Amino acid sequence: MTSTRERQRAAARARLEREMSERATKARKRRQTQAIVGAAAVLVLVVAGTVWLVTSLGDDDKQNTANAAGYAQCAYTELPTEGRPQQIKDVGLPPSQQDNKGSQTMTIDTNLGPITAKINRDQVPCTAGSFTHLASKGFFDNTKCHRLVTQGIQVLQCGDPSATGKGWRDTDGTGGPSYNLAEENLPTDKRPPYPEGVIAMANSGQPGSTGSQFFIVYGDSQLDPNYTVLGTITGGMDLVRQIGAAGDDGAFAEQAGGGHPKKEVVINKLTMSDIQGG
Repeated sequence: MTSTRERQRAAARARLEREMSERATKARKRRQTQAIVGAAAVLVLVVAGTVWLVTSLGDDDKQNTANAAGYAQCAYTELPTEGRPQQIKDVGLPPSQQDNKGSQTMTIDTNLGPITAKINRDQVPCTAGSFTHLASKGFFDNTKCHRLVTQGIQVLQCGDPSATGKGWRDTDGTGGPSYNLAEENLPTDKRPPYPEGVIAMANSGQPGSTGSQFFIVYGDSQLDPNYTVLGTITGGMDLVRQIGAAGDDGAFAEQAGGGHPKKEVVINKLTMSDIQGG
């Protein structure tokens, strides 16, 4: 017969085995649960990453769409209002978003006849946008081309809104709009940088100082490539050559060079056509 002590030991052993089995079962379930939760967490991270990736790619697509649509972001820097000289004409700022595809025709209707130029928007979207804005406000109308240079370089300079009326003033050549913009399309790889037939923008010599004044080159000119090449003259170069042949009065000879043209040039109206081929 089995003794009482042996039965007690067998019962205790069986109880311990049941407890160990229950513990193992619980541990196995706990590990399974942790594995499921861990897998779920990984899935969330993957899904989140996928959403981020899709969102990121979506933003890129939007950016690419904006670029593909043919727009450039332009910075037109407004001049301080305090102490602003009278020669500055405020007609507001152009839109910051400008077309960078297609071309426009600039028509300068002068007292001597029309001068036309082709402007490619892909090369000068911000400058072309500025001209379009200014022209729409009548900014250049009834102004005079105030400067002619015949020695060293050959250029006729216009675009000062304060150069109006009869005679000349000491302030001629100091006027412009109430904002500046950065230079574009600099001819750093061209020789000469400014050949005959180019229309380009004047500036103060400092970066980002382009305004409204422009010059027409009527003879190859060895200027430093610091001035925006706006476009190419397509008609009226004979008029500009006649103005050059008539000479200047030397008023700027000791400063920037040249002087007022002896053959007076008045811009009756400057217009910019709608964008073609954009």
